[in-house]
Amino acid sequence: MRVLLVEDEDGLRKPLAAMLRHQGYEVREAASLDEAWDAFVEAEPDLVSLDIMLPEGEDAGFRFAEELRAAGYEGPILFVTARDAVDDRVRGLDLGGDDYLVKPFNLEEYAARVRALLRRGSPVKKSRFERGPLAVDLAARKVFWQGREVELTGREFALLELLVLNPDRVFTAEELLERLFPGTESGLKIVRVYIHRLRHKLGPEVVATVPGGYRLGVA
Repeated sequence: MRVLLVEDEDGLRKPLAAMLRHQGYEVREAASLDEAWDAFVEAEPDLVSLDIMLPEGEDAGFRFAEELRAAGYEGPILFVTARDAVDDRVRGLDLGGDDYLVKPFNLEEYAARVRALLRRGSPVKKSRFERGPLAVDLAARKVFWQGREVELTGREFALLELLVLNPDRVFTAEELLERLFPGTESGLKIVRVYIHRLRHKLGPEVVATVPGGYRLGVA
């Protein structure tokens, strides 16, 4: 799942982005409205995490949310701001926000709200995928192999989820690197490492190596 994180405070944005990536999300960061629009167009996010006060003005986040809704964006918007007045909360929700979190906050609470909004906002996440010995509960983020639950890390689950949601598509190693491991210095090696991990934890056939890249292997 893709998250657009719009926050001009580096000291908050970077820890939030790191935590979300650790949990398996694709994250695009933006510190201004110009960056936010560019990232939005490129990333097509499933969720927007949005500060209200940005370099363009103290209500810039409100304007961005309003423009997103006017442009047809239907995904969840989570306002994250230091402004705790009731009027601001009401305004944010009336402009199309789905949740409103006041700074300072606990990182785990933030992550829980992101998960809740994505479950609520995406019908795909409420489904269960089953093929051969593999079963994946996309809402609960649980994986079963031959009827036995297998615990995956956030990145391992993100890789499996991508393959499950596109079961007949072939992904190149470069695509997997860009989608799941942006900014890594390990190069394509990290893709091979995580494919090996999935095969070790589930079964060697769960990820198939085919001409052009990789795809879900179970039938």
